[in-house]
Amino acid sequence: MKKRKFGLVLTSVLAASAILGACGAKDDDKPAKDNDNASGGNNTEEAFSVAMVTDVGGVDDKSFNQSAWEGVQAYGKEHGLSKGDGGFDYLQSKSDADYDANLNALLRRDFNLIFGIGYMMEDAMAAIADENPEGQFAIIDAEVPADNVVSVLFKEQEGAFLAGVAAAKMSQSGKIGFVGGVDIPVINRFEAGFIEGAKAVNPDIVIEDKYTGAFDKADVGKITANSMYSSGVDVIFHAAGATGNGVFSEAKERKKKDPDANIWVIGVDADQYEEGKVDDQTNVTLTSMLKGVNTAVVDISNKAKNGEFPGGETLVYGLAEEGVKLADSRGAIPEDVQKVIDEYKEKIAKGEIVVPEKVEK
Repeated sequence: MKKRKFGLVLTSVLAASAILGACGAKDDDKPAKDNDNASGGNNTEEAFSVAMVTDVGGVDDKSFNQSAWEGVQAYGKEHGLSKGDGGFDYLQSKSDADYDANLNALLRRDFNLIFGIGYMMEDAMAAIADENPEGQFAIIDAEVPADNVVSVLFKEQEGAFLAGVAAAKMSQSGKIGFVGGVDIPVINRFEAGFIEGAKAVNPDIVIEDKYTGAFDKADVGKITANSMYSSGVDVIFHAAGATGNGVFSEAKERKKKDPDANIWVIGVDADQYEEGKVDDQTNVTLTSMLKGVNTAVVDISNKAKNGEFPGGETLVYGLAEEGVKLADSRGAIPEDVQKVIDEYKEKIAKGEIVVPEKVEK
């Protein structure tokens, strides 16, 4: 399987994709369904339908799956498609036993491109791609070596490094925490980058790290955060999907009880600023480490639609490609700290710093 670095520029790819979509639509055997669009449903362009299967975190996890679904919806809106057969859709997995069934269900509904969201779907995606060589598939955060699958990876460790710098610089206690979901390579990359970044600016920083074993257990996330904050941790970075919602719940409760407490959460995958809102004046979200999952979904969907499906390739998005970055802190991070973060960002993007993918234990 070919492997290459693919430049994804978050601020420009949607516009570029729109131009591609206007210039060379791929002919399909399946006619477009009537849909609501700018021309009042009279679009004669044949539809290229796209759908996705979530992992167990759910489509409303305010994180990874939600970002992917936003990308699918954006693609649908761009091309005047409706939710459902012949347009765009998703199926939600309640357990890993649902992956095979959901992927096959979308295939039977004749979607042209099917995304599997998450590392945990690797085996199911490999099986369905092998059984359906004429299908087009994409998997996020895993590699499936098949000519009809495009694999999408991110250099989470690079964005997490910046989160670590922010956490260490903003901590008043000298103790910060990392809450991971399942102990798998993609989450290991978040952990490694966070630890490396924190130690780069404060070698004496104390870091508590804990894997919860789940992406869909907000109650476990809350219990884990409670333990960390109680031990003196004042900044927690979570990479735990919907489990991380519990981290926010705990932080907000503590901040509400003590408005002067230095309590922060760093969100993941999507901008989780709203998740940290305590009241109109108070928010516990320091920043969020963003992954361009939504933009990658739009970009790949448009390429497939235009006959440029990058099957058999692994597309890798890092800081240099703006595939990962920190969200706007809305003033939570002071200018002097932001300057340090920006300096490290530039060094990583230039290759002067290579961030490890795994913690050496």
